[in-house]
Amino acid sequence: MTEALQELGGYVTAQTGAHVAKSEIVRGELILWTTPESLLPLLKFLRDDTRCRFRTLVDICGVDYPERAQRFEVVYNLLSIYKNHRVRVKLAADESTAVPSASGLFSTAGWFEREAWDLFGIFFAGNADLRRILTDYGFEGHPMRKDFPLTGYVELRYDEEQKRVIYDKVKLTQDFRTFDFMSPWEGMLHLPGDEKAEKKG
Repeated sequence: MTEALQELGGYVTAQTGAHVAKSEIVRGELILWTTPESLLPLLKFLRDDTRCRFRTLVDICGVDYPERAQRFEVVYNLLSIYKNHRVRVKLAADESTAVPSASGLFSTAGWFEREAWDLFGIFFAGNADLRRILTDYGFEGHPMRKDFPLTGYVELRYDEEQKRVIYDKVKLTQDFRTFDFMSPWEGMLHLPGDEKAEKKG
């Protein structure tokens, strides 16, 4: 399988020229690196070429590396039922980079792009319906970013008096505590269950 993927990667790189910045096989999967400018020509070639026929867009997702200048990796997972092969197309982007929408090539791309926009804030130029899909319309921020706080900024609850859902700022129920993880039983006289093991004399 690895030889077939190496051959496929070499073929796509040779046929598309500068549209493939790098081709590699990682954990038995072919990964093609590209740029936002080359994304659509590469995806179109992978879909239409008779040796490829990657006609199923399985998913589009994002990965966040906040320490990088281009913090996002946008990942396209494609499937060729004809060849029984998978290929992963990746590109790097930052918060101000507009990634071209693939919705004109794959009908499912619009929904996946909405999810990546909602959760990561990756902007897809040309998507006619780029709005939130998983979080509420009034939600602030993008919750899958590494710098988004685990508690979030607001919490919602149903208010019985007002008969509606209301938003409150997050309030922690206890002060910050420190834990000694090296000695989790410190301060205890005995471990729970020890009383069952006591010898009766």
